[in-house]
Amino acid sequence: MTPQPAQLEALVAIADHGSFEAAARVLHVTASAVSQRIRALESTAGQVLVSRQAPCRPTTAGEAYVRLGRQTRLLYAEARLAADDGDHVVSLPVAVNADSLATWFRDVLSAAAGWEDVALRLRVEDQAYSAGLLRSGETLAAVTSDPVPVQGCGVEPLGTLRYGAAASPAFVERWRRGRSMDWARMPVLVFNDKDELQHSLLAARGVTARVAHQVPTSTDFHEAARRGLGWCLVPEPQLLPDLASGRLVRLPGREHVDVPLFWQRWRLASPALSRITDAVHAAARTHLRQPAKMRRT
Repeated sequence: MTPQPAQLEALVAIADHGSFEAAARVLHVTASAVSQRIRALESTAGQVLVSRQAPCRPTTAGEAYVRLGRQTRLLYAEARLAADDGDHVVSLPVAVNADSLATWFRDVLSAAAGWEDVALRLRVEDQAYSAGLLRSGETLAAVTSDPVPVQGCGVEPLGTLRYGAAASPAFVERWRRGRSMDWARMPVLVFNDKDELQHSLLAARGVTARVAHQVPTSTDFHEAARRGLGWCLVPEPQLLPDLASGRLVRLPGREHVDVPLFWQRWRLASPALSRITDAVHAAARTHLRQPAKMRRT
């Protein structure tokens, strides 16, 4: 038997909202109806698709059906738009890392401002982890540092986001030791527990941070560096203007880290996905470092 759209919608609603009752409210049906749809879908699949605990979560097999449900929802929405040009809106869930969202990805937001039939649903996730949202079916596309495509997805290089090690002028003078810095003792800024950029740079020097401040928003992370709370790796689009104004200075040695970024998206013949893909590539060509071959192209 073939999964029915209503069954897939029920599964997606449970994945999004965490319970049969919440899914029922969103779908405007009873919880019993949602339960019947899931049991029928599990009968078709021949295995359990939902872990029935609080909150409910798709099983590994269920994640594949969540992806199918989101794909089906997208294609139905675009078919309705093409058929009657009505008030239908295509929902585009996309994963993007905080530093990209605060810098070069803003050009994508400017482009999307003219798309009256598309609603962006951005998920902020570290570039090293965002591909996981594609695997689970939570997003249609992602900015990621993973060049290996998720099953069912295509992957395209975007360019490199360079980070420079920097701090406020007063901070640098306070922790300068001759031509170097007191790397082990001076405070460092990290975004959250997943942020390994600063720690990897310290590990290469054979030290660990004594004090690590967590500042979990990109704008405030940047401002914390400006105010002297610690040193950190700052994305070039934010760093270069501050170097020119003197609000930040590079740490001795001109330490930097390059993070190659990729665009992964589901392999679907979707006008909405193609539109955002074009916008992402245009923004990346403008703001990210491009290999010579890509620049010529």
